[in-house]
Amino acid sequence: MLILALPFLTAACDLAPNLTPYRMEIQQGNYITQEMVAQLKLGLTRDQVRFVLGTPLVSDIFHEERWDYVFLRQRANSREIEYRRIAVFFEDGKLKRVEGDIVAAAVPGKPEQ
Repeated sequence: MLILALPFLTAACDLAPNLTPYRMEIQQGNYITQEMVAQLKLGLTRDQVRFVLGTPLVSDIFHEERWDYVFLRQRANSREIEYRRIAVFFEDGKLKRVEGDIVAAAVPGKPEQ
């Protein structure tokens, strides 16, 4: 019986040669948008920064004045990897500067300073 079904099964495979297995999206870290970074203002407290960006992925006890947010995503059925990094620096518990791949988007109609 299996021998009789074998030609039909192989014929069905020829009808769908581009059929690939499903690959799920892999996402790790903190997803940070330009809008979130635009909400950061110098002088914000640690709690305010945590409210805007979420809990940092890396918080080093040897560098307590620096928080790192890292995001990595590989979309389903793609080999392309999206990688973002942002670091926030504090001085005396207040936000001093922001560095990384994501910059705040310019607000339309508002002149840049």
